[in-house]
Amino acid sequence: MKSSHQAPRATPRTRSLLRPDEKPTQEELAAALLSLGDGVIITGSCWERGGLKVLFANPAFCTMTGYAPGDLIGQNSRRLNGPKSDPARLQRWLRAVRHGRVHHGEGYLYRKEGTLFYAVWSYSPVGEGAGRPERLVAVYRDMTEMRRLQDTLVHSQRLDAVGQLAGGVAHDFNNLLSVINGYCDILNERFAVDPIARRNLEEIHTAGRKAVALTRQLLAFSRRQEMAPKVINLNHVLNELREFLRRLAGPANTLTLDLAPDLGNTHADPAQLQQVILNLVINARDALPVTGGVITIRTAGATLPAEAPANSGLDLSAGRYVKLSVQDNGAGMDADTLSHLFEPFFTTKDLGKGTGLGLSTVYGIVKQSRGSVTAQSDLRAGSTFSVYLPEVSKPVHPRESSLPLPLDTRGRETILLMEEDRLVGKMVAGILTADGYEVLAASQPADVLALAKGHARGVDLLIADLTNARGRDLAHELQALKPGFRILCTSTTEDAQPVRWLPAAYQGHIVKPFTLNELLRKTRGLLDAKAPV
Repeated sequence: MKSSHQAPRATPRTRSLLRPDEKPTQEELAAALLSLGDGVIITGSCWERGGLKVLFANPAFCTMTGYAPGDLIGQNSRRLNGPKSDPARLQRWLRAVRHGRVHHGEGYLYRKEGTLFYAVWSYSPVGEGAGRPERLVAVYRDMTEMRRLQDTLVHSQRLDAVGQLAGGVAHDFNNLLSVINGYCDILNERFAVDPIARRNLEEIHTAGRKAVALTRQLLAFSRRQEMAPKVINLNHVLNELREFLRRLAGPANTLTLDLAPDLGNTHADPAQLQQVILNLVINARDALPVTGGVITIRTAGATLPAEAPANSGLDLSAGRYVKLSVQDNGAGMDADTLSHLFEPFFTTKDLGKGTGLGLSTVYGIVKQSRGSVTAQSDLRAGSTFSVYLPEVSKPVHPRESSLPLPLDTRGRETILLMEEDRLVGKMVAGILTADGYEVLAASQPADVLALAKGHARGVDLLIADLTNARGRDLAHELQALKPGFRILCTSTTEDAQPVRWLPAAYQGHIVKPFTLNELLRKTRGLLDAKAPV
């Protein structure tokens, strides 16, 4: 009885490949081996002094390893083994192929000049003689570049994970600092006549300001510190910092500024760029001996070709760039230190003398500015850090005129406050209430909106974080209740976006942690702002 399931009829091409009498000739197989892109060697099956005798190597394998065919034929394959080749493991795979099983593996192997490359391979037994295969055929594929890309991806994922953790910690820590510094301001006014109490409070406040700077670094590294970019000139930024940088460099060191007179402009956040410069100068200062040294800051224009040199470390497209370099003649660094330089929390300083965030912060800011940063150094020959930022043809952004804030901050208006952090909300409400304002506070948008609807006179100002959807939705709901009210946006970053339907004079932004006077003066300034004509 015939089976109801019939095999599909082979096409003429398939049938010709399967016919025994049409097997490839030896010449055709040899041509295939010679033209194959993967490296192939054929060895004997007898294990000799830790290796196998090489009988054949195709051109691709010679190119991969740097050997000429004459260098390999008749030689022991042991010379190819990588630094972590385990003799016991080699014996295991040899036993496997001797029993007719194909062995797959991967690892590092040596090239002729002694460098390493990463390869995947398979060993296949061929023929049988006296109970063992007569030959072993090994096929290699160079995976060095793929391995490098995988390592880069894993490294990037680790940095992203650390960045997310750092950003989350910094966000929560900023709220705590708002409370600490805010109550410190309140107590400072209350103990104005007590010099000892004022001195102690000032020490607390100093520590709080240092903690604020640290959280800003964490936010910049995690790229959660949004930029407020504008067209600027690096020379202008450096000239404004000139005297401060001299003091920062220390009395024993010489600071030299070599600024290109025809330097182009770039588009970046000036405050963030100042932080990059300060961190690089601090790094250079700490690399100098106690007897003193020289720090040189240079600016110049740079044109990058379509393909940057492989060892340049630049990941930028071709075009014009503005280059900032900070050079020192200190102790320098070895290659291993250079490879970890921009990693978070990596530091060569003694315990307690560095956070390891300075250069990773520089890296984060520069990357956010669509630029690149590189480091060059040799032991006992100093170091040079170079920052590349895209050059723009636009003129420098004009300075914004800062309107004077009121000195008298007291008021009797009604302020609606939405703050999810209970401690921050309690502190802000206390500060405003003490200055005469009526404060309606809640942590959830629905509760805040209910307070606003239940208030007879309506609200005059909303204080909330508009960087998230909850705050923006609340602002839209309030606009329907009382068009034209004022908004003061609070956030831990500089990323507040203006509300399009509200005049610019009716909205402001304050970054946590803020001071008591900053909060009161910005509140009063918004409430006193005149309606646009």
